[in-house]
Amino acid sequence: MKTKISNLNSWIISPKPNPQADLRLFCFPYAGGSSLIFRSWPDSLPTSVEVCTVELPGRGRQMKLQPYNKIEPLVDAIASVIHPYLDIPFAFFGHSMGGLVSFELARLLRKKYGTLPVHLFISGRRAPQIPDLEPPIHNLPELAFIEELRQLKGTPPAVLENAELMQLFLPILRADFAVLETYIYTSEPPLECPITVFGGLQDSEVGCDELQAWQEQTKADFNLHMFPGDHFFLHSSQSILLEKLVKYLPHNLLT
Repeated sequence: MKTKISNLNSWIISPKPNPQADLRLFCFPYAGGSSLIFRSWPDSLPTSVEVCTVELPGRGRQMKLQPYNKIEPLVDAIASVIHPYLDIPFAFFGHSMGGLVSFELARLLRKKYGTLPVHLFISGRRAPQIPDLEPPIHNLPELAFIEELRQLKGTPPAVLENAELMQLFLPILRADFAVLETYIYTSEPPLECPITVFGGLQDSEVGCDELQAWQEQTKADFNLHMFPGDHFFLHSSQSILLEKLVKYLPHNLLT
């Protein structure tokens, strides 16, 4: 019996539940992002794919939970929750912070359960073995932190200028940036699943070489595709990104 995605599970949300699916695509948001980022994805994917978005603590249905500020306990928590839903073939897609989280989750699932995604899609995130040379921002004073967010262009100006909304978002954003900025890479054998990496041609955060370096993390096929757009090209180039993603899913599972 296939485990159904339950509405009672606040971690895993399916925008369009599909009990007949042959493959689950788990999607991991960028820093400050929620499951809403992926709400329209099922409309552009084959009917045999069930989109399952991972809702991190501090947002959406998980609003009342404290956000994590370290990657190890976060990935550990996701692994326990997600494991029952890995009873059919599955793939991971993660953008920016979500890319790093999905990679570390894949490594933990291999170690803990001997299971791996059929494909790992990483978007807008440099390879994990490349150290972060930028000074950390997660513990900056409020005004300086907001200014850094403005430069990154991921938070709408209307939100940045709304003091009440920012009081809600700041703890989540600080925690997410702490997850990234306290991350320490540890060497493990490359994954046995293919990795496809997506990047934005105008992304000032992540360069082509930093994306190409993901090749070291797989023993299987590796591909890199660049799309028009800045760090948030997954929104502006969504349709061509999803078109490309589908080409790498196992064809025998698609209808």
